[in-house]
Amino acid sequence: METISKQTYRRFLLGSQGLWPGRRFSGITGTEAALRQMQALQLDPLIMVARSQDIAMYGRVLEYKPDLLYKMAYEKRKAFDYGGWLMMYPMQEFPYWQLHMKHRKEQGLRWEHFAHPPKDVVKFVLDELREKGPLGNRDIEGDAVKAWSYRGRKETSITLFYLWLTGEVMISNRKGFDRMYDLRERVVPPEFDYSASEEEAEDFLGKKHIAFYGMVREPAWKTGFGEFIHRKVSMQEGRQRIERLIEKGEVSRVRVEGFSENFLILNSDQPHLSALEAGRVPKVWKPKGPTTEEEVTLLAPLEIVSARGRAKKVFDFDYVWEVYKPVTQRKWGYYTLPILYGDDLVARLDPKLDRSTNTLHILGFWLEEDAPKDAAFVDALANGLSRFASMIGAVKIDLGGVKPPKLLMGLRSNLKRKGYWV
Repeated sequence: METISKQTYRRFLLGSQGLWPGRRFSGITGTEAALRQMQALQLDPLIMVARSQDIAMYGRVLEYKPDLLYKMAYEKRKAFDYGGWLMMYPMQEFPYWQLHMKHRKEQGLRWEHFAHPPKDVVKFVLDELREKGPLGNRDIEGDAVKAWSYRGRKETSITLFYLWLTGEVMISNRKGFDRMYDLRERVVPPEFDYSASEEEAEDFLGKKHIAFYGMVREPAWKTGFGEFIHRKVSMQEGRQRIERLIEKGEVSRVRVEGFSENFLILNSDQPHLSALEAGRVPKVWKPKGPTTEEEVTLLAPLEIVSARGRAKKVFDFDYVWEVYKPVTQRKWGYYTLPILYGDDLVARLDPKLDRSTNTLHILGFWLEEDAPKDAAFVDALANGLSRFASMIGAVKIDLGGVKPPKLLMGLRSNLKRKGYWV
């Protein structure tokens, strides 16, 4: 079993997600390619400066603008939104996710006053969509729910949600972040509107779970696989499936320095791992623009490489998204984002966009103790802030939260040369 260094592990996770050594995608086709590279993109409605999904794409797609994601997904039909943990997936995966949808239909809704909506309500909702085209929750009349529901105040709203989880309707487009639903056959391209066999779907989703995380701790694989197929997977079944994937030559075990568990990796990714361990960058990871040493990247709050405690395990960087914490319990700030420099997380900042003046306010800025403070870092930070400001449409940058005097002076001078009011 191969053992790799923690630096190789870190670089592999960043590179397999398209975040390192720099952006290697561009344009609307690059946005689609970035999604395939990421495997999935978590969606979130909050828009303090930009939505998490747009910040994630900005970190991967050169000259990214927020409208590219919606155009790629809802106009080009290259992706679809799905799941209680709301994610966007490449459209070509739809046949495999139908297994998950099938299990959803068998199990019904949890936490609602009905597991399966009344047949007459289902028929009414489907007829409304069939006759009127894409509709949102507010567009369909219905009786009030008999018990409070997070999914809506009308039975038709909960029914729409149920039909979406079971694959009978899809999100056709969005108005802002509000969902507009339509019949599945009007949204999914015909070449993808079919169900893969159970065996094919389980094999695909089992490997996808590994690809999504880059490498997965072996003891945790069965839980993630069970979530992907939406059914319980016993410890025995999990072990058997892992051994079968290894015997088929599709998956290998890997050890990482500093971790006690074995990790699982797709064999198709092994060449990248070998190159990194030898001190080389895989050729297919060559960036189209600046590297992350030349320009820092602000990571999205829901970024898979750093969210949910992974920043601490991988980068020794203590990060919690504090947006849902009471003000008195916040250590950093409402929308604080980690800063990637090279292959490490070295700082964080709390941004806010004033749309009336198009000003990006840096409310807070914190360097890690071992963060670089030289001129190269100042330039890279200025370059990263400039690109981020361009992405969100800011023309002025308020550096009020940046306290180190030397860093502040360097940033101010650099950003002024780039044409920003500072």
